[in-house]
Amino acid sequence: MPRAGLTPERLVAAAVELADEAGLEGVTLSALARRFGVKDASLYTHVRGLKDLRTRMALLAGGEMTDRIAEAVEGREAGRDTLGAFAAAYRAYALEHPGRYAATQIRVDPELVADSPAMRRTADVTYGMLRAYGLEEPDLTDAVRLLRSTFHGYCALESTGAFGAPRDVQVSWDRAIGALHVMLLNWPNEKGTSG
Repeated sequence: MPRAGLTPERLVAAAVELADEAGLEGVTLSALARRFGVKDASLYTHVRGLKDLRTRMALLAGGEMTDRIAEAVEGREAGRDTLGAFAAAYRAYALEHPGRYAATQIRVDPELVADSPAMRRTADVTYGMLRAYGLEEPDLTDAVRLLRSTFHGYCALESTGAFGAPRDVQVSWDRAIGALHVMLLNWPNEKGTSG
């Protein structure tokens, strides 16, 4: 019988909080059960196991991150202004919520992504920003992968203090976004030339 007050939503909310405190690897069913003062087995009424829990965490955190990005880019002029706002919101979320952000990097079953309004919104916001640069498939997918890997790599290095040079990290970030903007404006065709 489900314990009063426990729901899948409460468990996932507690799990993402725990991830921000202890890291994604610190989120276990045992740790979550202790947080609620119940036995591990009680959680299986609400989630199918750790993989299911982490998938739900990924969907929740991905939705939160997308909401923040969408709010940041709303009403902005297409191009550098939107790219900068998008990137800043991405970076802020990653640095403020490291455990939640780590959950967004979990590979989620494509069928679940297709059924998730939050994940569809992620694609709409990201692809919409890049279409303003005149990109179409397959270039859109390539550009999304480039931005994601750049933003993720930068945030991963920054969060661990790996940038040791004395140059201000924010200045380097701004320069990187400027460089991405120029590159998107001059996106190479299949033969590797601009335009």
